[in-house]
Amino acid sequence: MKAILTDLLAIIGVVLNGLPQGLLALTFGFASVPTALAFFVGAVGNTITQSVAPISFQAETITYAGTAGKDRSERCTMIFIGGVIMALIGVFGLLTKIVNFVGEDVAYGMMAGVGIILVKAAIDMIKSDAISGGVSLAAALITYYFTKDSANTLVYTIVISVVASCIANAFFNKEKSSIVVEDDKFVRQKFTINANVILGALGMVCLNIGSNISSGGITAGMATGGNYNVDNLTVISSLADMFSSFFGGAPVEAIISATANAPHAVWAGVIMMVVIGVILLLKLLPKIGKFVPSSSIAGFLFVLGIFKTVVLDAPSAFAVNAAVGGTTMVVTAVTNPFLGMLAGVAAKLLGL
Repeated sequence: MKAILTDLLAIIGVVLNGLPQGLLALTFGFASVPTALAFFVGAVGNTITQSVAPISFQAETITYAGTAGKDRSERCTMIFIGGVIMALIGVFGLLTKIVNFVGEDVAYGMMAGVGIILVKAAIDMIKSDAISGGVSLAAALITYYFTKDSANTLVYTIVISVVASCIANAFFNKEKSSIVVEDDKFVRQKFTINANVILGALGMVCLNIGSNISSGGITAGMATGGNYNVDNLTVISSLADMFSSFFGGAPVEAIISATANAPHAVWAGVIMMVVIGVILLLKLLPKIGKFVPSSSIAGFLFVLGIFKTVVLDAPSAFAVNAAVGGTTMVVTAVTNPFLGMLAGVAAKLLGL
């Protein structure tokens, strides 16, 4: 009984962490209902492989796709193309080989650059809505300060900052820019192919390579049973992205999941994905979004970008090779992870 209760607490915690990031996806125009397909693909994939590493909404990939694409068509196209490429990488077991080729300095530099992209997105949200965004930032910083030693600090941070932002809007009776989702149903997307989409897709690939290895590895390290294979995780998350984006849904990627630390790690992860999938299928997320200001996620993005990405990954990038890691980080931050990777590899070949 105690083991089941622990499983349930882990499931609830990860669901609470995922839903606000799902709201972030809605702010970038992704549809919620088709995204349910991604979670069901993840549930089926992890059941077959008995993997302890689940997939869910991930702020880094959502923010990158949302800012790299101009509209839903471009965003979904780059996610789908990126998914196809990543699926092939997973099938042929090339993930670790690619990271070994580019080097840890480049891989960590890309992730640190993505952290800066998250911070920029947070600042833009605060500029667009000073009250909800500012309160969200203040609440997130305070919450993180008092809970930073807890394994659930990001769950506390995202929940408290979003709730505080909503209360502030209600208190000031301010007309907020609420989240509105258009065509929230299964609609086959008309894919757009142009230079921006191709670069965006390659950027998605680079981001997900680093994310799958880091997030998947950390999650697997918490588990005491079940299986873990980074190539299986890559194939599952890629198929999930392809199914979701084909109908206008958001990307769903590898996360650091507390379900891996549950007594029944595999089934806790599967149930978590099914629960979120059902919530999306029932259109409950957009209903929540009607009462949530679009900038309420700003505080969480800022904390995630600074304290959980840049602060952790930048020192690792600089420790191996400061010039290469720094070049990768800066170019990634001002362009995208693919060009950042190319810049880092070029710097390494030049002997910097």
